[in-house]
Amino acid sequence: MERDVIQRLRALWNDLDRNDVMLIGYARTSTLEQEAGFEAQVRDLKALGCEKLFQEQVSSVGERKALAAALEFAREGDTIVVTKLDRLARSVTHLGAIITGLEAKGVALRIENLGVDTSTPTGKLMMNVLGGVAQFEREMMLERQREGIAKAKAEGAYKGRKPTARAKTDQIKALAAEGLSMAAIAAKLGIGKGSVHRVLSDAA
Repeated sequence: MERDVIQRLRALWNDLDRNDVMLIGYARTSTLEQEAGFEAQVRDLKALGCEKLFQEQVSSVGERKALAAALEFAREGDTIVVTKLDRLARSVTHLGAIITGLEAKGVALRIENLGVDTSTPTGKLMMNVLGGVAQFEREMMLERQREGIAKAKAEGAYKGRKPTARAKTDQIKALAAEGLSMAAIAAKLGIGKGSVHRVLSDAA
């Protein structure tokens, strides 16, 4: 435990001590892909001059801890490098969020197979276009959601969120007054026993 803390402190010190800009590589394959594809990404990133590598094997919808660590590690002037776009983002919307975060930190993005580098005017233009597409996609999704809710309401099918335990406070108190146990109240009202306990505790 103590050794791990010391190693982390040393790594943090080294990060704080560096003043030069870095090429930071990120490699990812899904857990179902072959090891060879993973090794090829790492090899290509090293050949491109990446000094720091973050790598993981996780599905396209899984949590990407190494990616989050890479984005956190990057500083102003650095460049995040990936071999292909699909290694980085799970969707256009996800890509837009990544681009926004990198721009806020002054970090560039290079996508090798597309020849895109946001440290150049052309690369920045291409990323702005992709970012615009991401925003458009999100707005369209929200609009479809609103239209769906409006239609459901008009047809009487939309009931909104299910009532919470707080909304059933009076019922909980009444059943408790009748002598029902918390477990019985929870089962009768279709809520958790913990919710019943909280309501009765607040009322005490």
